[in-house]
Amino acid sequence: MERVLEYVVEPVFDGVNVMTLLRRHFEMSTTLIKELRLTPGGLKLNGNHIRTVDTVRAGDVLTVTMRDRASENIVPVNIPLDIVYEDEDVLIVNKPPAMPTHISVGNYENSLANAVMYHYLSRGEEHLFRAVNRLDKDTSGLMAVAKNAYSHARLASELHTELFARRYRCIVCGDVAEDGTVDAPIARKEGSAIERCVSAAGHEAVTHYRVIDRYGDYTLLEMSLETGRTHQIRVHMAHIGHPLVGDWLYGTEDHSLVPRQMLHCCYLSFIQPVTEEKLVFENEIAQDMKEFIEKLS
Repeated sequence: MERVLEYVVEPVFDGVNVMTLLRRHFEMSTTLIKELRLTPGGLKLNGNHIRTVDTVRAGDVLTVTMRDRASENIVPVNIPLDIVYEDEDVLIVNKPPAMPTHISVGNYENSLANAVMYHYLSRGEEHLFRAVNRLDKDTSGLMAVAKNAYSHARLASELHTELFARRYRCIVCGDVAEDGTVDAPIARKEGSAIERCVSAAGHEAVTHYRVIDRYGDYTLLEMSLETGRTHQIRVHMAHIGHPLVGDWLYGTEDHSLVPRQMLHCCYLSFIQPVTEEKLVFENEIAQDMKEFIEKLS
């Protein structure tokens, strides 16, 4: 699958070499530039082959051609996808709970990756599976998937910055008194490959939360993150005594209430890497979270 980008060199880049232009205008990584150099016809100036050391002039037309292939180890499976948005560079989906993002042991044909690969196949497209913001298996909500190496590199570099904004909603145990912030470092728990914990030896982690509604012994919160540590929301809320409902790893309540942690990505915004348009997506919490709240009302 080809993705072609064309750029008319602006006066500000007159006299610079192609390498500098790719880094400054396209914000391309050294790795991607190397791939383009090795791609036949990957870089052309005014229709002619060009090297990264060659000079460009204002008004020249630089053509960048990326070629992609399908992920060989991911089996396309016809799993329904809730597609929120799609263009040549990104795919936005509303991931349901109980669906892993990637294939893994025991999850070879039931992941989002399998569903996305089938979607590409049905459109006659070939792309590697490139998740930008990965959600845990039991976390639902908005996810961005990049459709080429350039969009993936750009979005991944912005993932934990204000340029790539995400908000979550979750139902936690207890009556949360007021809005607040948890600023507590997170580390891998000793002896566990999965579990994380608050530890002075960990990496900086900051979570902001806002009370949306209260239901007696439970509270609906909206969460925003300054950092992106593994299980950050789950760890921080358990740390302050308000674990997520249904969180089998960090919770303390009766886990028979719900089959998964009540956590949903409800807001996603970023700048489209090629068009530079700001894209904003919002949705409601998942159906099982709505049903849990209804039972409390």
